[in-house]
Parts: sequence; structure tokens; C-alpha cells
Amino acid sequence: MTDEIKLVYTGSRVEGMFLEEMLVENGIGVIKRDTLSASVQAGWADGAPEDTIRLFVEIFNFDKARKILDDYFASREE
Repeated sequence: MTDEIKLVYTGSRVEGMFLEEMLVENGIGVIKRDTLSASVQAGWADGAPEDTIRLFVEIFNFDKARKILDDYFASREE
């Protein structure tokens, strides 16, 4: 991965893991930052359940990733 990454998702751990898998299945590499998991491993808990995970993609994959996520969230509203 390059040094240029961009945030595509912040939210719950469960949904973030699902979205990470969806992006990887579409050929998009993902960097996941799981605040809750990291803090528990360190011996203390930090992060609210609604924003414990952040997904980042390389900048050249950002538009493709955003489209996939936007389509997913739109399908949930139907």
C-alpha cells in the first residue's frame, strides 16, 4: 500500500468487519483501525461502540470503495 490513504468508514465493529470483507472481495485493500480491540489488548478499554472501527483505503481506490459502500447503505434503506 502507498502512503496515501483515505478514510472510507467509521462505525461499529461488526458492520466494519462486514464492510472490510466486502471491499476485499472487490479487490480493494483495506487498513483497519480497531480502537476497542487495540485498547483491550493494551489492558484498558477505549472507544464508544458506535465508532470503534475505521476503514482506510488507498487514495486511488477511494472512489470505487465509496461507490460500493454507498450502494450497500442505499440497499439497506429500501
